[in-house]
Amino acid sequence: MSQQHAAPAAPPAPEPTRHRVVDTAQYAMAAFLAVAGGYVVYNGTQLRGGLSADFLPPSTFAYVVGGVLLVLAVLLAVATARGDVAEAEEGEDVDLSGGTDVRTLGLLVAVLCVNVFLIEVLGWAITGAILFTGAAWVLGSRHWVRDIALGVALSVGTFYAFYVGLGVPLPAGILNGVL
Repeated sequence: MSQQHAAPAAPPAPEPTRHRVVDTAQYAMAAFLAVAGGYVVYNGTQLRGGLSADFLPPSTFAYVVGGVLLVLAVLLAVATARGDVAEAEEGEDVDLSGGTDVRTLGLLVAVLCVNVFLIEVLGWAITGAILFTGAAWVLGSRHWVRDIALGVALSVGTFYAFYVGLGVPLPAGILNGVL
């Protein structure tokens, strides 16, 4: 048998050096969370008062929220330092090649502004229904009766949830005395 001699294999090509991508936006978000958390904790130290019958002082909630914000800031900074980079969403049902639909965005802002300007006069029950119905229409729903019924149910439901459940009165507007 004859032996065939193969040419010596070429040394493997060096792998291209990869430079780490530094996501400054994530570091900026971590810094923002840290500043917000520090501010909330600082404001918690300034809270005074409360009833002696209260189980927890008023500053407890501020300390918890501020502490959570600070922990999230540290976790985000550590994850970013380890190389975690946010990836763009695939957009399974959204065409990512198109830009922002400025018309839709403008109409949603207009519906929100109508709500803000009319809430004191008409009250939350009415403007909340207008807000829901208008947003549903802007986003493509064409079922007026259903949208109005859902808007009224949601706005009246949230009105009573805030008023009875949380003790926070929302403006009743022209329905004052009825609601």
